[in-house]
Order: sequence, then C-alpha cells, then structure tokens
Amino acid sequence: MRKLIMWNVITLDGYFEGNQNWDLSFHHVVWGQELEKLSIEQLNSADYLVFGRVTYEGMAAYWTKAEGETAEQEVAKLMNSIPKLVFSRTLKSAEWNNTSVISENASGEIQKLKEEGGKDIYVFGSANLSETFIKDDLFDEYRIGIAPVILGSGRPLFRQGIASKNLSLVSTQPLLTGGVVLKYSK
Repeated sequence: MRKLIMWNVITLDGYFEGNQNWDLSFHHVVWGQELEKLSIEQLNSADYLVFGRVTYEGMAAYWTKAEGETAEQEVAKLMNSIPKLVFSRTLKSAEWNNTSVISENASGEIQKLKEEGGKDIYVFGSANLSETFIKDDLFDEYRIGIAPVILGSGRPLFRQGIASKNLSLVSTQPLLTGGVVLKYSK
C-alpha cells in the first residue's frame, strides 16, 4: 500500500506561511544542501504529488520556470515530470505538465491511490486540503521542517479545531542551517 506523506516547512511558532499566500520568506533561512538532498530523495520516492489549488498555482509558477544551480535543476526536473493531482472545485484545467484536476471526493481518490500500491504520495503545502486528509485519517507520515524563525503571525499549519492525534516519532534530523526535520507516523 502506498503511503500518503505530508511535507511542510514551518516556523518555530507553527506558521507555514506569513499573512499573505506564498509569504514564505523564512524558507531561505532553513534551506541548504541537506534539504536539497531530502527534496530529491522524496521526489525520487514519489508516484504522485498532491496540491490544493493555491499551492498548485504557486508551485506551477515557480517550478515551470526554475533555473539555477544543479540541485535546483534536478528538483525542477522531478517536479515537472512526476504526476500531479490538484484538488479544486474552481480550477477547470491545469497547464503544468502531468497534472490532473480533481473536483470532488479528495479523500476517496487518495484512498483509492493508496490501495493501488506503488511509491509514495506527497502533499506539499496545501493546508486546507491537508486538514481534510487529517480529518479523514489518511496521512501515514508527517514530515515537518522547522525553520529557526519566530514569525509572530501568519497561517498556522495546524488550525484550531483539528481532532487530537497521537503520533510516533520516526526520526529527527538537525540541519546545519539551524533547522530540524521531524518525521512522525500515525
């Protein structure tokens, strides 16, 4: 059975973005060779990437034009080639290579994909969609990168009202940038 894995970078005070969509100014603080390597490993272990509409639009805008050093080029190549699912009731078509738009029953679609078996399914960003998957107990693993930043305000990754869940720590990885990657399973 495939695993559904959440991957997000948050601030020490729990925000995954600032007060505006795509306010990710803290990402540069934690980013370095270790997260580049982890990103490439994760993408190589993925059959699908899953996004909500807002995250999809931001990722597509960035990765379809990404240029830079060798590691970023490798990440861009993988991001552009892996099949992507965008769950949206408003988006009618998707221009990013290998993307399918699904407008209904996100949890049911993910459950079917999990049961097919194969490599992992990753959800990047997409807090609203992730809330649905948390509520429906679909995540098998949570991978959270913590940036050594106190943002003070913004959008929390886990909003109030999400049901309590006990998780098991799988691993911790301190980063040379001062951040840490935490992996939890249910």
